[in-house]
Amino acid sequence: MSHLTRFPAALFARQDETPDAEFYSFVRLVTHIDAAAIAAVTQLYREYFEPGGAVLDLMSSWVSHLPDSVHYRRVAGLGMNALELKANPRLSDFVVQDLNADPHLPYADDEFDGAAICVSIDYLTQPVAVLAELGRVLRPGAPLVVTYSNRCFPTKAVAIWLQLSGAARGELVVQLIAESAMFGPAEVFDRSPSGTDPLFGVVARARQPSRA
Repeated sequence: MSHLTRFPAALFARQDETPDAEFYSFVRLVTHIDAAAIAAVTQLYREYFEPGGAVLDLMSSWVSHLPDSVHYRRVAGLGMNALELKANPRLSDFVVQDLNADPHLPYADDEFDGAAICVSIDYLTQPVAVLAELGRVLRPGAPLVVTYSNRCFPTKAVAIWLQLSGAARGELVVQLIAESAMFGPAEVFDRSPSGTDPLFGVVARARQPSRA
């Protein structure tokens, strides 16, 4: 069954459709938003991820932006570059996987107490399928925190993302989360610091899926 029932596939096409593994084979030990926007991401994580829990950092890299003062029992990372993931001091374990090639997450049902997608959801060509998987691996009631800014690799971002901006992108994320049918109502937050990179967050909590 397709997870893109309301979204034509053309909306998730990209200018560069070469294999993502090639694009992400280059190590990029850089941050893609400025320090103030990073602090806004960290504050959202502080508010929603409970200390001592198991957190999934999806589309992870060499830094996870989790608050340094908070201990988590586990921080699992899934990303595209092994060297970047190895360099991330917060990860207790990691997996290298191209979610556009395979949106299935290699984790058990109800395995995590929270999940994050930081300034990366715009690269997913099957976002509803990935979000449905996140709903599966999160325990009921666990938060998903999606953050985004105005920066991206435009040739790898999906078409609909490039057509929108600001809060409209948040509304798109809300629609994608709703389409996954694995979360409760999502809320959009504008946490943009003054005079720096904008920062928006979309937060939803996993719900127990209905069983046929």
